[in-house]
Amino acid sequence: QLQIVESGGGLVQQGGSLTLSCVVSGFTRPYYAIGWFRQAPGKEREGVSHTSISERATVYADSVKGRFTLSGDYGKNTFYLRMDNLQPEDTAEYRCATAGRSFYPVSAYAENPGIYNHWGQGTQVTVSS
Repeated sequence: QLQIVESGGGLVQQGGSLTLSCVVSGFTRPYYAIGWFRQAPGKEREGVSHTSISERATVYADSVKGRFTLSGDYGKNTFYLRMDNLQPEDTAEYRCATAGRSFYPVSAYAENPGIYNHWGQGTQVTVSS
């Protein structure tokens, strides 16, 4: 049974940094992309960043571009979302997900979140002003 576990959330002051971790385990078939999503109360789920495993390419939402960085170690099935210059509007539950289908280019994952078929439990990020 494939499992996705996120960690690293917490309370941080405005302008501070935080790094989230995503560990994927127990898979019997390969996954083709990693996505980080967030959702705040009363708001729609937003795709924050997506990376294509085969392309080694990453895209970011305009709202976080220049502040967030997705990285990781494919061999260890561990991925990170480093968040810098955090703002109160970044407050949300963040979730990591894997895509079981291959698409090209990497922007296709951002445009089609239905591709993601396994999701982690979520980790809360709260940014205080």
